[in-house]
Formats: sequence, structure tokens, C-alpha cells
Amino acid sequence: MARASDDSLCIVDREFLAVRCLSAIEDQDRNRHWMTRAKSRSRWRTVKRLGRGDELVELEFSDQTRRANPEMPERWLVRAIRYERPGFQPQTLLTSLHDHKKFPAREMVALYHERWELELGFDEVKTELLEREEALRSKTPRGVAQDLWSLGLLYNLVRLEMEQIAVEAGVPPTRISFIAALQFIQNCWLICAAMAPARIPRKLRRLRQDLSQFILPPRRSERLYPRAVKIKMSAYPKKRSQPAGLMWKRA
Repeated sequence: MARASDDSLCIVDREFLAVRCLSAIEDQDRNRHWMTRAKSRSRWRTVKRLGRGDELVELEFSDQTRRANPEMPERWLVRAIRYERPGFQPQTLLTSLHDHKKFPAREMVALYHERWELELGFDEVKTELLEREEALRSKTPRGVAQDLWSLGLLYNLVRLEMEQIAVEAGVPPTRISFIAALQFIQNCWLICAAMAPARIPRKLRRLRQDLSQFILPPRRSERLYPRAVKIKMSAYPKKRSQPAGLMWKRA
């Protein structure tokens, strides 16, 4: 945590409120900050109201928590931002960024939810690049490092191609299909291996002419997909527990 870069904001997992880790990130002098979503059981005292749903609060910790972390302060001054998205329960963000004028609450909420783009990136690496085979083949530390560097290089090459396509098409990079860009690069390698070098540039330009193959439809973020548990369908009745000593008889 102490290696966090200066002038940075670390957005951690939901309900991650480990004081020792977050306090190691926070450094007002070096402009290092953190943000997380509060737990439902978190308790605090309002110190100052900054705006609608925006407050400076003092987190309160139980005696048991303080005994487990004797170096932690009795109270911790943080900023609490309450908000509610359509179709979801109200939520609260906690952050060490106290300046509500420089960092408005609405922008902080939007920034927190942009974190999902990182999750999409992880899925692209595991599902598309590694094809759900996350195990590394190398058996030595040097080989593992080489595998990781090559994986990162390949992913960034695909992202660079996506950015160039987005510029040509005049759309944001998030509208470019990662799968289509990856397949384009794979086809380029096959073409380079089977064609005369002088013909490669013209062929690649033709492949790139149809930009519509890379562009995704606009996102519809207003759509809601509430989480639900699927029920296994079966033609047989559900087996229920029977009281001890009770026997069932056919009619």
C-alpha cells in the first residue's frame, strides 16, 4: 500500500474498510487518496454537511477493533457521499478526498462506477486471450515473468489497435469490440506469414476499411438486470424432511 503513486486515487473493493491498509494509502501531503463503498453496519458521526448527501464524518470503531489494531486512531475523519441509482438500494461511498468543491459528489459517484471497466478488462484477458486457461506454462520465476510480460504486451497491442480504430471511426474506445480487434490482429499475423511482403500493407488497409465490423452498439446503461437465483426445473416433487417415527403410506 505504501507504494501507491503520488497524486492518485485508489478505488478498492466494495465494503473494504481495513483501517491499516487504507491509512497506509492516505497521505494528504503527497495527494494520495482512497475510496470504497461503506458497509451497511458502519457507524459514524456527522461533523460537517458539505451538500445534499455529502458530509464529513468521523468513523467510530468498536473496542474489539481497536484492541486488534492498537495503532489506529479512536476516530477517523472521512467523507461520506450518499446516493441512489434507479432500481438499486441507497449506497454510501467513503473517501479521503475531503474537498467537495474540487471533487464534486456527482463526479465521485460516476468515477466509482467506472471501475467496472477494469473488471471488463480482466474478463478480456482471461476469456479471450487465455481462453479460460489461466495457468502459466513456465516453471521458473524468470519464465513466469516472461509469460506475464508477453501477456501484458499482447493485451496492450490489442488496446492500441482499438484506440486507433476509435479515432478513425470517431467513437469512444469503449465502442470498439475487443474480440473483433483481437481477431483482426490474428488475421494480420496469418497474412504476413502467407503473403509476399510487398503486398501486406495493401491487404491490411483493405481489412481496416470496413470499420463497422469493430464498432459496438451504444451502451444502454439505463437497463436493469436484478440479480436472481435460477431454480432447477424438475418433474419430480421436492423431497421434504419427515418427523421421526412417522411413516408415509400410499393411498
